[in-house]
Amino acid sequence: MAEQKQGLVVAKLMPQQNPVEQLQARFKELEVGFKTWLSKQSLPVEAAVVTATSALQGAAIGGIMGTITNDLSPSFSPPPQANLNPQAMASLQQAQALSGGPLVQARNFAVMTGVNAGIACVMKRLRGKEDVQSSMVAAFGSGAMFSLVSGLGGPNQVTNAVTSGLFFALVQGGLFKFGQKFSQPPVEDTHYLRTRSMLTNLGLQNYEKNFKKGLLTDSTLPLLTDSALRDVKIPPGPRLLILDHIQRDPGLKGARKK
Repeated sequence: MAEQKQGLVVAKLMPQQNPVEQLQARFKELEVGFKTWLSKQSLPVEAAVVTATSALQGAAIGGIMGTITNDLSPSFSPPPQANLNPQAMASLQQAQALSGGPLVQARNFAVMTGVNAGIACVMKRLRGKEDVQSSMVAAFGSGAMFSLVSGLGGPNQVTNAVTSGLFFALVQGGLFKFGQKFSQPPVEDTHYLRTRSMLTNLGLQNYEKNFKKGLLTDSTLPLLTDSALRDVKIPPGPRLLILDHIQRDPGLKGARKK
């Protein structure tokens, strides 16, 4: 009886987990398990599964977009017995392709995302890496298929499919390079490791750019003078702190004597 009461007290004292956090953790576990299982499958199986799951996601997005733009569809319908020239009809078909109902847009986006993910999966397995070339090939395939399925290409489907594929490839390549540029961590300048540490300890890290502008590297720390720091526009107070730190640092002080 005492043990049961003690267990109840402990249970009350333990913090209750957030149901949303529990759901997120469970979803993360399922996602990791699914990716682990998928990585062990053969190339055809992995490509088929990735294509199918991506197509379902694209269909959901397309259905939502089609619901939003469904009210615009009647405005792009030609009047009865209208005699339109081929260019006007092609433009009208392109507008209809982008403003179709939920089912139409679900189909279009399912094809586009599914083909893109499937080709990217195959390219990654074959080449052993995910780079801009693989991304552009996948985008070309998805753009061409989107053009054919949606009717975006107009009368000359083959030519317009190639044009749409090239456009998708160029856009995807640019986005890949843009994301790659900003996702990479900045390269650390090894010439300012001790300088950066010193300034951080003194709370003067904002003046690192002044050191770099004056080419005052780690090797020049023992030689620093008030005039040198003044030349790189460091205020008097920070100059005093920097010089005092150098004077007190045994390593820098020894290097200055030498």
